[in-house]
Amino acid sequence: MRSADTPEGAAPLERTLRESSLRVRDGIAELSHQRPAVRNVMSLELRADYIEVLELVERTPEVRVLILTGSGGSFCAGGDVKAMLSRASEPGVAAATRQRLLAVHRGWLDRLRSLDVPVIAAVDGAAYGAGLSLSLMADFVLAFTRADFCCAFARIGAVPDFGAFYMLPRLLGLARAKELAMTARRFGAEEARAMGMVHAVHAPEDLLPAAHALAARLARGPREALGMIKSSLNRSFDVDYQTMGEIEAHQQAVALTTAFHAEAAARFANRQPPLYDWG
Repeated sequence: MRSADTPEGAAPLERTLRESSLRVRDGIAELSHQRPAVRNVMSLELRADYIEVLELVERTPEVRVLILTGSGGSFCAGGDVKAMLSRASEPGVAAATRQRLLAVHRGWLDRLRSLDVPVIAAVDGAAYGAGLSLSLMADFVLAFTRADFCCAFARIGAVPDFGAFYMLPRLLGLARAKELAMTARRFGAEEARAMGMVHAVHAPEDLLPAAHALAARLARGPREALGMIKSSLNRSFDVDYQTMGEIEAHQQAVALTTAFHAEAAARFANRQPPLYDWG
């Protein structure tokens, strides 16, 4: 197996995990859920895969973008309801459930939200319950035309989890968040795009190529600056103006010392093509 530190143009790293697969090539990591028979439900094994992948991305500066996707026509159909039923009669189930969810937040979900590289979710088929929540942790959501979203928790008498209470109102506004969470209705890719949840909708054969094309453009950008932009915007609803001003000043002081800035500024001064241009 190759090292995770795969430079651009090198042979890709490919790894089979517990219930997912990982592929790293040209600075882009792709994590694909691989339990299509049950529509890639969020099992304990898949959670462990996320921890492993996040650790790899965090320690590998060459990885500049992370793509999340699912196999077999589903992104993630939510939690493992059969496992929930099997645990329902166990002693101390409420305390155990609380500890499992706290472990999710502390162990990897907040790390995914805060990852200092762009995260793209390429959603095909079902993104229900925890699968919907997981997609909201991405910075960009691309959806197949048949993508099917649902904040499904109330259907089984549960409350939103996997960060949905935090992310939904911030992304969509309080009224829309209440409507989706309390009705637990399904909605498609085009409605999700109209809400602002989805960045773009693609035909089936174009979804993963579009995700990789977007990832390749982002990968050419300034890794340090993009990471700090993401971090600051994630915090902007939670701190006051003065605090954001201090964060801005600190991050700019760091950004203007990077090699990317030095080369980009020199190119600008010499009227050369920019390093990073969305075109």
